[in-house]
Amino acid sequence: MDARSSSSPSPLRIVISPWLAFGHLLPYLELAERLASRGHRVSYVSTPRNIARLPPLRPATAPRVDLVALPLPRVEGLPDGAESSHDVPDDMRELHLKAFDGLAAPFAEFLAAACADEATRPHWIVADAFHHWAAASALDHKVPFALLLPENMLGYHSRHGAFLATVPRPPPEHADSAVASVFEQAAAAAHAVPRYEREETATFLTSHGAASSGMSNLQRCLLTQERCTLTAMRSCVEWEPESFPLVATLLGKPVVPLGLLPPSPDGGRRTNGSKHATVRWLDAQPPGSVVYVAMGSEVPLRVDQVHELALGLELAGTRFLWALRKPRGAGVLDDTDVLPPGFQERTRGHGLVSMGWVPQMSILAHAAVGGFLTHCGRNSLVEGLLFGHPLVMLPIYGDQGPNARQMEAKKVGLQVARDENDGSFDRHGVASAVQAVMVEGEARRGFVAGAAKMQQVVANKELQEGYVDQFVHQLRSYYTVGGDFTTPSLPTFTSS
Repeated sequence: MDARSSSSPSPLRIVISPWLAFGHLLPYLELAERLASRGHRVSYVSTPRNIARLPPLRPATAPRVDLVALPLPRVEGLPDGAESSHDVPDDMRELHLKAFDGLAAPFAEFLAAACADEATRPHWIVADAFHHWAAASALDHKVPFALLLPENMLGYHSRHGAFLATVPRPPPEHADSAVASVFEQAAAAAHAVPRYEREETATFLTSHGAASSGMSNLQRCLLTQERCTLTAMRSCVEWEPESFPLVATLLGKPVVPLGLLPPSPDGGRRTNGSKHATVRWLDAQPPGSVVYVAMGSEVPLRVDQVHELALGLELAGTRFLWALRKPRGAGVLDDTDVLPPGFQERTRGHGLVSMGWVPQMSILAHAAVGGFLTHCGRNSLVEGLLFGHPLVMLPIYGDQGPNARQMEAKKVGLQVARDENDGSFDRHGVASAVQAVMVEGEARRGFVAGAAKMQQVVANKELQEGYVDQFVHQLRSYYTVGGDFTTPSLPTFTSS
């Protein structure tokens, strides 16, 4: 048991339920284990296949984490086993949301059974922004509910302009200049978004889910926000001092930072006695010479985008290791169709493409890696900066655009040039960005320095664990025996 648990008067019982995507499932699991390491009991609720695909719990925390599998309701047209967004083609995302909303009944049954006995009654429920039905069940059973936002505040500003427009603003006679400035900054962040990203966000918020389930994503978020007791964010003031102080004013609810929940730098969960082929290849490369390329698994590139990225890496001329997921699109029958003709032969010796699972943490920790070409998902950003790697940024979807803009403003790396209207990119933009970040010179030295500065935040274990301690303190301060809870004042978080 972690030494922190000895200072707690009694353990909390906390239910955690993430959205059905691995970019959410994994950091929520990190949170569950951090809470368990402090002696608290956690019920981690998801669907059977998602739970089966999670990495194994660490032995020290496993006895206090219960993995609760709720069956995903069958929806006509949705393939069996399509439980994570990773499994769901674009044209079936509506059906996936309908199945997700169908979890309301089994979750209500689970919570009712837990609340029937004071020995198992949860002190808190922590869930994602789409979990309006979990928040409703929490209200029914008088269990406080924490909405956990896994993205940064800048992303929330720029992606949720429609949401922010619904937040009641104080009348002019009661609004001081600081409050007015908060809404002005939020509006500016929303308007800084390129056209292609605004259109994608509008579709995501207002259209997705509505046709099949009768509720848009924006409605889900609004209902969850309305019903929550407080909001927790996977962020901290040191990560985004320019925007974190705005959060509580914008959302109208108490906000608690969780820190960044970085994984263990030693690779943590997946360990075995043999080196992966990609790591053996890196062993033969000069220090700091390789750009690691990984674009995530949730939103695979189209074939034409893969080809432009490949030809850009070839033009750049630097060493690369590419963890490539098979792209979307008809006509891709096998691995030979994925890359441009002759690409692997032309780049053999200084480039390696891997189509299967790779040990990303081991790769990022390797001395041969000197940069990271990433889609800027939150997990990948945290993992890359844990090792101080400068970034080549190619955001594709969701909060990745705001993440990239935030990191570019911090001089951590450079975005690949994109067309403002359709978001397209070409090989020349890829090559230019890779060379700026990877080829030794003034530009690279600046990006390395910016990444090292952010590494001091991400890799500061005392800082990050301290935020989890503060989160636990806030959960405990709300709760009183008998299921009633109060709303104490929250501390003001300022950059140190």
